[in-house]
Amino acid sequence: SPSRASSAAPPSPLSPSGDAARPGAGSGAAPLTVGTTPYYWDLPCEQSFLVDRSPRNVLPPPPQQDVVGWAASMEAVAADHQMVVLTVQGTGAQTVVLKGLHVRIVSSGPRLTWNKYAMGDGCGGGVDTKSFDVSLDLGNPLAQPIAGQRDFPYKVSESDPEVFYVNGHTSGHDVRWYLELDWSSGDRHGTLRIDDHGKPFRTSGSGPAYYASPLGGHGWELANYS
Repeated sequence: SPSRASSAAPPSPLSPSGDAARPGAGSGAAPLTVGTTPYYWDLPCEQSFLVDRSPRNVLPPPPQQDVVGWAASMEAVAADHQMVVLTVQGTGAQTVVLKGLHVRIVSSGPRLTWNKYAMGDGCGGGVDTKSFDVSLDLGNPLAQPIAGQRDFPYKVSESDPEVFYVNGHTSGHDVRWYLELDWSSGDRHGTLRIDDHGKPFRTSGSGPAYYASPLGGHGWELANYS
């Protein structure tokens, strides 16, 4: 799945959420904020969700900016992969060094057997660009830079934010996970937990069958995936 890192905000961003810090040396609030977009895609056909409901009980696919509310109302789980966008910005003029990004697994079990619903149908694949790749099937996954992405450390300030695209994927498991961002600024240091507005991200592998809602169609239809 395509992804990139830049200093510009991602298209169609969702509402950012502040994440709690575990400060180290020094005192006061962490000198940075992280806005989290839990679901992001360049093309609708790149993302599907697993829902434990029959097609007639699943709402039509939403535009990307409304997907958080749709997923919550359907109790949906990202299928196969989940692109998370992190917008990291300092809260003052002082530079903050982002020292590392870590993946933490809360739980990992067999993949879900729920119905799969595609957010779009019939579009081609995108071009691989810069990202951090996370293989959630590994017992101790790492955020690996790929496709020319530079690894940490990075620097941010209030006037110079960074945007990171993190692609977590799994084929055989139902995984709850979150990220931790290590930072330092002067004699202060700490760790920010990054998750889905207080909950772990959740991504599950799936089977090949899926439902799509084609333009001009009549709701969800079983797609020809063979």
